[in-house]
Amino acid sequence: MLYQNAELLNGDFQLVRADLRTEGERICEVGQALQGEQVTDLSGCLLLPGLVDIHIHGCVGADTCDADPDLLRKMAVHLAQGGVTSFCPTTMTVSEETIRASLRAVREVMQAEQQGAAVLGVNMEGPYINAHKRGAQKESFVEKPDLAQFYSYWEESGKSIKLVDIAPESPDASAFIRGARELCTVSIAHTTADYDTAVQAFHTGVSHVTHLFNAMPGLNHRAPGVVGAVFDSSGVTAELICDGFHIHPAVLRIAFRQLGAARICVISDSMRAAGLPDGVSELGGQTVYVKNGEARLADGTIAGSTTNLLKEVQNLVSFGIPLPDAVQAASLTPAREIREDHTRGSLVPGKLADLLVLDRETLALRQVICRGRRVV
Repeated sequence: MLYQNAELLNGDFQLVRADLRTEGERICEVGQALQGEQVTDLSGCLLLPGLVDIHIHGCVGADTCDADPDLLRKMAVHLAQGGVTSFCPTTMTVSEETIRASLRAVREVMQAEQQGAAVLGVNMEGPYINAHKRGAQKESFVEKPDLAQFYSYWEESGKSIKLVDIAPESPDASAFIRGARELCTVSIAHTTADYDTAVQAFHTGVSHVTHLFNAMPGLNHRAPGVVGAVFDSSGVTAELICDGFHIHPAVLRIAFRQLGAARICVISDSMRAAGLPDGVSELGGQTVYVKNGEARLADGTIAGSTTNLLKEVQNLVSFGIPLPDAVQAASLTPAREIREDHTRGSLVPGKLADLLVLDRETLALRQVICRGRRVV
């Protein structure tokens, strides 16, 4: 297929007038005035890389911890319809039995032919967190870092764990980080860590921070904490939930100015209520109440989100973030963080043909192409 006359985000995330040709599942050529027989005219449109959500628990009534391959496939179809072309189903702090069953379910989906958004591997948000900053996760299932247990999880997943979280103030955290970093990206999450502890974790092998600002101490001029450590370090990437609820738009602008799109991963952190009307839902065995799209436990604790990556990109543009930066932070940067940037995340020949077509003026979704096949 040849896509012509679009304004295209090239491999350097610059908007240019260019055509793009696909062959089978992959992009084979990007250039000027390309010729071909199967032509799609994209005049008045933007052609962007498909979005990559590396932190998503669930949507449309399904959750990763349901441990059901069919529900993961349901998530994949829904996500593709909204512009997400690949994702990491995310577990949380639940029982060991449930974690293992969830890992097996993801492995089963990955080993079969996939429809919709591609499942890239697992994000393990729990159980190695700090109970004092557990957020919507259940305290009874919080565990200390256990490298032997994690190795067994790795094998059970079919070696598909892409990211694991840890509270670096936990006992034996350094040994866990050194071992886990050889297998996947290690991230700080749900933590009371101070600045020095976070910096030491970065030196040990942590390269990522989960939903920056949330479930951690705030930035203070005398106690900079994890947020200050991220701002003060050059080799760490941070997730941001950009629904305008979890983080104030002004703070999102500050974070983008400080870190740049190459160090920010836009994530949804969505739960099973995403894509459904307001009402009563569930997360990690706890009842969640969704009102005006905001998900909370009975005590008011925020319980994930109900947003999606395309809506967050649209939000960021409305908040004043340049479109190329918003898209890079929702495509190439997350792909890089899970070591998948060689296959997806940007419009470069040889990569998978995961494409989004948006209206140039309104950013409304017009088409979604997953691995060369149009799904919207």
